[in-house]
Amino acid sequence: MKVTKSDCICNEELFHSLFKKYAKDLHDFLYYKYGPDCHPKDLVQEAFLKLWDNCKNVQEEKAKSYLFTVANNLTLNVISKQKTILRYKNEGQSSNTSESPQFLLEEKEYLDRLQDALNCLTEDQRVTFMLNRVEGKKHKEIAEMLGISRKAVEKRIYKALAILKTKVEGIK
Repeated sequence: MKVTKSDCICNEELFHSLFKKYAKDLHDFLYYKYGPDCHPKDLVQEAFLKLWDNCKNVQEEKAKSYLFTVANNLTLNVISKQKTILRYKNEGQSSNTSESPQFLLEEKEYLDRLQDALNCLTEDQRVTFMLNRVEGKKHKEIAEMLGISRKAVEKRIYKALAILKTKVEGIK
């Protein structure tokens, strides 16, 4: 069903007001239901991106329901991926005992430093970096998704890498 012009959430002012109205509630819902490990801030952003992508097909009065459904599904996907990773990690550890306890300790410390470093990035840097390095998106794709220039994407990734290198390796 197509939405009429009068209630089209593709209008930037209306979309912005929907964001202001529902973003905190959506974040709190995800945080309290699933915890901080599912990165509720990122999922809220993703849900709003999906709403924007489908703004012509969603009526204003259905926007809240749409956002909560999309965010919940995105979170369930994240949890499913985490469970799969954990299952394979546990299988790999039980079958592969060639690593020394020292190596495993250093690996854990490195991963902790990496997570701390990722948390030090601005949200823009983190989102851009993760889209590029984790999801394998090209700079042009990221620029189109985020509505910024390709140079801005490159700059965000470059700064994120510099911060990560400094924080993880302890280089000043």
